[in-house]
Parts: sequence; C-alpha cells; structure tokens
Amino acid sequence: MKLTEKYSGKPAEEFPMLFQRILQNTIRDYYRRQKVRSLWTTLLSSFSPHQEEEYDPLETLEVEDDSNKIHRPEETLARSQVVKLIEQALESLPARQREAFLLRYWEELDVSETAAAMGCSEGSVKTHCSRATHAVAAFLKSKGIEP
Repeated sequence: MKLTEKYSGKPAEEFPMLFQRILQNTIRDYYRRQKVRSLWTTLLSSFSPHQEEEYDPLETLEVEDDSNKIHRPEETLARSQVVKLIEQALESLPARQREAFLLRYWEELDVSETAAAMGCSEGSVKTHCSRATHAVAAFLKSKGIEP
C-alpha cells in the first residue's frame, strides 16, 4: 500500500528496489515501536528436545489461560531484563536471520508469507529462523538465562 500511495508516479523499473526498502523500513519501524508483544514461556527451539532444522517452535507454543494476569513487580522486572537481552541478541544476528525471525515471531507470519515477504524459498526461511533461534538461545544461555 505504501508503494502505491507514495510512489505511483515512479518508473516501474524502480518498484522492486522501492518495495524492498519500504519492507525493510516497515520492519525496522515496527520493531522499534513494538518492543515485545509477549514474552515466550519457553525459549524457542534450543529449549526443546528437538534439534532438527525443520522444527518450528511456533507450532508447539500454547497460549496460557492467565496471559492477561497482572504479574508481581519482580516478575515484570525479570521479564523486562530478559526482553532487553533478547533485543541485544537480535541486534547481533545477520540481517536476513533477523528479518526472518522478526517476520515469523513478531509479525506472526507463517513460513510461506515470510518467504514471499523476503523474496526467498520456504526452506531458506526455515533455515534462517532455525539459525536465529539457536543463536538467540545460545546468547541467553551465555547470560545465565535457562528455560
């Protein structure tokens, strides 16, 4: 929508480049605005018994019944500290891994939607997400965060 609203007068040859830039900026803007929608109760694939590349942690997470529950101050502080560590881990990821991770887990897109947005295959999305989740988990483990 942004492409058609703001750049409809541009030559068609520039559309792919403009679309990529708009997509990247939108992802960055969203990430800056929305620090965290919710904190995961389990930390993705490295905390699971599965170690295969095809494992998708979104398919195994369950929504807690008390997700709207008010938490004690020390729980809120602990969660905010973990969120900051996750943000640090995300900043250290390569751009494509970070993009795949944010589209899948923050934007909650499925694999095919993420592949379309990134302009790559579904297998590449799975690989990027798997590597990103392993890297984030390793970073958190190095900081003393366990499941």
